[in-house]
Amino acid sequence: MNYRPASSKDLNSLSELFDAYRMFYHKSTDLEGAKTFLKKRISNKDSEIFVAETIENKLVGFVQLYPLFSSTRMKKFWLLNDLFVHPEFRGKGFSIELIQKAKTLVVETNACGMYLETDKTNLIGNNLYPKTGFKLNSTANFYEWSNP
Repeated sequence: MNYRPASSKDLNSLSELFDAYRMFYHKSTDLEGAKTFLKKRISNKDSEIFVAETIENKLVGFVQLYPLFSSTRMKKFWLLNDLFVHPEFRGKGFSIELIQKAKTLVVETNACGMYLETDKTNLIGNNLYPKTGFKLNSTANFYEWSNP
């Protein structure tokens, strides 16, 4: 398995994975929308995307991170926003390796850390993240405001 940064040449395969990821979170399929969204992320360089690629050059998973900043720490802080491995390839450690790529990004950019959010019903994620060194922050409240 090869783990590497995504590029524009990955757009078609990555869009299919991204669309499947969105459907996992109960969104309607929108392959063209996924492609447009990812194309902008890659061309604008406003996120970091790493892919898991088989020796046959098939993309089977990805992780996407967005840069944030911590005012109190006065450093960059990464948001691990998306992590997905195709169901046929789960249970083989690919998610762990993608998280390791994210950790390497944190270190290489001298960031102070990485944050993620997952649904309380995401049993796979809620078991995976503590195994990879993430700590559940039970002292903070997470609030959301959505634009109507």
